[in-house]
Amino acid sequence: MEKIRLNKYLSAQGICSRRKADEWAAAGKITVNGSPAVPGQKVDGTENIVINGRVVAEQKPERVVLAFNKPAGVVCTASPKDKDNVIDFIRYPKRVYPVGRLDKDSTGLLLLTNDGELMNQILKARNYHEKEYIVTVNQRVTAEFVRKMSEGVPILDTVTRPCKVRKINATTFSIILTQGLNRQIRRMCEYFGYRVLKLCRVRIMNIWLGDLPEGKWREVSGKELRMLMQMAGEKGVDDDSDR
Repeated sequence: MEKIRLNKYLSAQGICSRRKADEWAAAGKITVNGSPAVPGQKVDGTENIVINGRVVAEQKPERVVLAFNKPAGVVCTASPKDKDNVIDFIRYPKRVYPVGRLDKDSTGLLLLTNDGELMNQILKARNYHEKEYIVTVNQRVTAEFVRKMSEGVPILDTVTRPCKVRKINATTFSIILTQGLNRQIRRMCEYFGYRVLKLCRVRIMNIWLGDLPEGKWREVSGKELRMLMQMAGEKGVDDDSDR
């Protein structure tokens, strides 16, 4: 049986993220066959893995992917320390995590899942997965602004990847990114002297916000989920995707 890194295994089981698994291992909270877990350790699932005194049983949890229309003010974190966290807001009965982030002031599509590997594949910048936004700014959107935004903008000690920008009306444009730098669109606009008034994400890969009401969520399933998994690079997609 092929062995994989412990953090990847725990993520695939829907127990925690890879980063959290590494944190727990470093803090001595995980044992494998009675011995403290070590960085980079590999397992195949037949081991006796214990986290904080609880045995991790080999299982493949039912995959959950949610599409949520995030209102302004909701924070994209699972931490209960933040009273405005998205997990408390949606109150989904199963444990899920937000896939990436949207600024607190931004609205629109946010994916949540219990599938750690799917989440990692969606978030990897090298995969060039598209995310589309509708942005309203405080002054006229000019042809020069559209051209310069699409060519790449120097922010955060780098230059953003070329992207697709399309004017919608006098002060609104759409933008399709394949990376997710911190407050990227707002910083790009600020570089040219524009201020973002509204920012709404309307698409992540093949998942569209559509007419989903603000503050509501829906389950992603069937063909839509299968396509998402295929685009994310998951091999051997089977009927489990319909669940």
